[in-house]
Amino acid sequence: MFTGIVEELGEIREVASEGDSARLTIHGPLVTSDAVHGASIAVNGVCLTVVDVADGAFTADVIKETLDRSSLGGLRPGARVNLERPVRVSDRLGGHIVQGHVDGVGTILSREPGERWDVVTVSLPAGLARYVADKGSITVDGISLTVVEAGADRFSVALIPTTLALTTLGLKGPGDVVNLEVDVVAKYVERMLTADRATAAVPVPVPAQDALSAEGTS
Repeated sequence: MFTGIVEELGEIREVASEGDSARLTIHGPLVTSDAVHGASIAVNGVCLTVVDVADGAFTADVIKETLDRSSLGGLRPGARVNLERPVRVSDRLGGHIVQGHVDGVGTILSREPGERWDVVTVSLPAGLARYVADKGSITVDGISLTVVEAGADRFSVALIPTTLALTTLGLKGPGDVVNLEVDVVAKYVERMLTADRATAAVPVPVPAQDALSAEGTS
């Protein structure tokens, strides 16, 4: 479990193709300072399992499903990535509940610079639009952000100076692809409401009469 508060801007050192998967080597001295084999680290919002740690870098295997459903398949050596270690139970939840399970990808449509912040508009896959609301939470490349405006096929977020300076969103522009994870609470609420409606639509069977009531009394 993560919070969407990026700890470090890492760098892709190597991308090794292994048929239908890939092994990434990522430099991140801070997040590897206490990492061990089997630990989890979010890379641009994707939860990956650490295979090895050495010299301030870690390696992680990425399966085909993840390559197909996220932007990790397009990473090349030298690319910068957002890194976050899992939240401890005793930590403050500075962002929102983030699983590191990417729901889809969006494309940056526009960027409007302000005096101290930028407003960025990102495309929104049709299947995810119902989970995004004005002033709600969304994770973009592993960054917990508040939605400024939600539309049918896009949403906008405002990026403060800290976000611009310490994450990949300070480097990306129109046309760049980003990973999206919607609020998990919204997905569970929808699931429960859908299940309730389905249950209500099922006719209640009428119990069969027992032999006495069926035959009547004489």
